[in-house]
Amino acid sequence: MIKTLVQKLWFMRVEFYRYFVVGIIGLMVDMGTLWLFIDKFHWSAILSLMINQFIVLTFIFYLNKFWAFKSNGQTRKEVQRYLTLYFFNYIIAIVWMWLWHNKFGFEPKLVRLVNIILAVSWNFLLYKFFVYNSKNTTVDNLSA
Repeated sequence: MIKTLVQKLWFMRVEFYRYFVVGIIGLMVDMGTLWLFIDKFHWSAILSLMINQFIVLTFIFYLNKFWAFKSNGQTRKEVQRYLTLYFFNYIIAIVWMWLWHNKFGFEPKLVRLVNIILAVSWNFLLYKFFVYNSKNTTVDNLSA
């Protein structure tokens, strides 16, 4: 059982590497736009986060679809699944910012960075097996 798990993880290493690179680039876009909105435009942390998430959303989806996971599934179906996961992550990010910045006074960019680091763990598996899963897209293609 452990050997099978190790083999599966080893097989996914290239996808994880690409996912991680996309994540690093996404982190730079995310933190860069957050910095721009908060420090240069002087918007509130919550408003800045709400706007920057929509910018990062599209960027991350397409980079993961075509490069990290090399998916050839129906984009419409993948977008629906991606948006479901994104909405879940979006709510967590807003609550996280409200709690750690508004209630406890932590610096908003640090709060966002910690939130992103934690989200990496669950998002890889959900992208791999839910959003860009070829079995899901095969079923979607048959029913379309």
